[in-house]
Amino acid sequence: MTWTAPQIARRELPAAAGEREMLQSWLDWHRETLFTKCAGLTPEQLLQASAPPSTLTLLGLVRHMALVERSWFRERFAGEELADLYDLARNVDADFDDAEAAGAETDFAVLRAEIEAADAAAKGRGLDETFVHERSGKTLNLRWIYVHMIEEYARHNGHADLLRERIDGATGD
Repeated sequence: MTWTAPQIARRELPAAAGEREMLQSWLDWHRETLFTKCAGLTPEQLLQASAPPSTLTLLGLVRHMALVERSWFRERFAGEELADLYDLARNVDADFDDAEAAGAETDFAVLRAEIEAADAAAKGRGLDETFVHERSGKTLNLRWIYVHMIEEYARHNGHADLLRERIDGATGD
């Protein structure tokens, strides 16, 4: 039996909540949206590019978001020193360009693990806790990461909408 991206249920968003719960809920909803856009597709379908010359694929987005979760929450905010997920020194777009059908199930598991690790890195930490961004030198806080991650997922979920429609005609939230 061929592996397909698993079906998931998205959680309900709270209508009214405190800042931390609202930020976490929106981030979780957008995380789940990316998985929903991939649900039921084969590895080969997940690798269908949008339109030449673009290499943008759903599987590439899954890999990219694993990298983004890891870099913002764990490496930058929590200060963890981690091995690279992909060979970005060789190719800055390795998260997209090096995706392979044979690795799809693993790539999904990596994103799920990075989400859990990101949540663990932020758990119990204050939204006003800061870190200095290694390249820009700017002082940012955990709140900034949440807002940035919501934006990052929202933008890429728009890409995922178009990719999914091109693959099998599916549209929706």
